[in-house]
Amino acid sequence: MNQHIGIVACSAEGAALCYRTICDEGALWHGDHGHPEVSLHSHPLAAYVECLEEGDWAGVGELMLASAQKLATIGAEFLICPDNTIHLALPLIEARSPLPWLHIAEVAALEAARHGYQRVGLIGTRWLLSSDVYPQKFKAKGLEVLRPVAAEEEEINRVIMDELVYGIFKEEGVSLFQRVMDRMQARGCDAVILACTEIPLVMSDANSPLPTLDSTRLLARAALARALPGFTPNENARPTERENPSEDPNG
Repeated sequence: MNQHIGIVACSAEGAALCYRTICDEGALWHGDHGHPEVSLHSHPLAAYVECLEEGDWAGVGELMLASAQKLATIGAEFLICPDNTIHLALPLIEARSPLPWLHIAEVAALEAARHGYQRVGLIGTRWLLSSDVYPQKFKAKGLEVLRPVAAEEEEINRVIMDELVYGIFKEEGVSLFQRVMDRMQARGCDAVILACTEIPLVMSDANSPLPTLDSTRLLARAALARALPGFTPNENARPTERENPSEDPNG
């Protein structure tokens, strides 16, 4: 029997990508638009950002828990959160959660191990990059995680928080990610984790110098595998964003 997926959303663009991936790829696999039942709850992004800026991870956790409780009341059977950064607060509330969660970094680590990667670069917000969310999960699989240098971290964070979360996709942002990935490749990385929900809207294997681990879609597919008995990802699934966004920037 199919399970009801609950999405604890944070930023709209990335949560929408996760939702659309579940619906598009679930329907493609099942046929006749037969994706599993999906519910999404989102507090205003401003509420999360206020907590992030103050370092109030307990506050972030309470927002996540409130979403979890609302999703449980309408029938969700397990939870996913496509936002990488707020996973920092998940350990604070997981024991009180009414439903189990899939962890985005665990899903990415499994995929990295499946491909045989050994050293992977990490790109995300400054909060995520200063945390152990990804290094801890990857170390458990015997994998190493490499962060950008400090100056790169600040510029990556600016592009994410001032552009991507608003749906603004600029050529300059794509070029920044490519430069960072080039340096990661020179430092021995054999793949890069797109550990921000919105980065897959502008970066993919098509324009990255390194193979990409798309945390948003990987999480969506892990949710489908749990919700749909027998589900297997389709490598030819219809894209849910521009084929090559770097050729069509806006903003």
